[in-house]
Amino acid sequence: MNGYNPRHGQGPSDEVPNPFEQLEELRQALRHQGRKIFGFGLVVLALLGLGSSFYQVEAGHLGVLTRFGRHIDNVAPGPHFRLPFGIDKVFFVAVDRQHKMEFGFRTVRAGIESEFRKGRKAAAESEMLTGDLNVGIVEWIVQYKIQSPEKYLFRFRDISTTLRLMSEAAMRSVVGDHSIDELITLGREEIERKAKDLLIDLNRRYDTGIAIVQLKLKDANVPDAVKPALREVEEAKQVRERRNNEALAEYNKVIPAARGIADQLIDQARGYAVERINQAEGDANRFASLVAEYRKAPEVTRTRLYLETMNGVLPKVKNKILVDTGAKSLLPLLHLGGGQGSAK
Repeated sequence: MNGYNPRHGQGPSDEVPNPFEQLEELRQALRHQGRKIFGFGLVVLALLGLGSSFYQVEAGHLGVLTRFGRHIDNVAPGPHFRLPFGIDKVFFVAVDRQHKMEFGFRTVRAGIESEFRKGRKAAAESEMLTGDLNVGIVEWIVQYKIQSPEKYLFRFRDISTTLRLMSEAAMRSVVGDHSIDELITLGREEIERKAKDLLIDLNRRYDTGIAIVQLKLKDANVPDAVKPALREVEEAKQVRERRNNEALAEYNKVIPAARGIADQLIDQARGYAVERINQAEGDANRFASLVAEYRKAPEVTRTRLYLETMNGVLPKVKNKILVDTGAKSLLPLLHLGGGQGSAK
């Protein structure tokens, strides 16, 4: 039994390996491999840390840098360095771009012919009660810019929802102070202005870090069920407006003409009055002059007045008969059968 070993196929002269020596060799090999793996891991970790340390802030944006979740700085556009492995985090905020928020509708595809949709949430936003207890459908947009990125990111848990609720509250408050006619016709600009001012005031009080640029009414109407009745009301208003305009045109045509005629008659009367007064004053002055001359030479004055009067009267007489004051009978001298147009 001292010869052949069936397990190893060795004869009695072969040496049996020491298991402890094999275990030691295996441990040293593993240790050597572990050093290699650890060194490789350190190199990979260093490369990852180096790669995550550099970042780029694009133009028109501002980087908000935090360290262990605490805001430490705002970073301008350009390349920058940060602590790796999540110690420093950067949030990129577009501060030069105008952001838009839609109410009562949502834009599906913007373009020359934009597509819009109106879901249940958007419909609930647009339904409002007016001051005269009518229901109006209001669609509007709010444009804003981010003025303070750190406030915009960290002051509110959900700034978009907060801004949406503030805008909706401002619009409902203003619409509730106006009638349905003002909402859909002439009062839209005033509603826009008041809603914008109220939203700016709310935004200032909450200190959201946002600057409101514009609030614009896109559409203001009534529910579809009452549109036919409203259309009839609008048609009646248009008829009333047209007739008012026609009456005003006729008024402007007649009244100015009548006023012109009246002014003309008044001017003529004033001119006639001035003329008569001047003529009367002239006649009075002439009579006074004649009286003065008459008192100086009565006979000469009487003769001159007689001659002047006859000089004015005789040219107007067609048939003239001259009678001698010394004649005792008219018949022998009158040739009644002669020409009637001849002077006698």
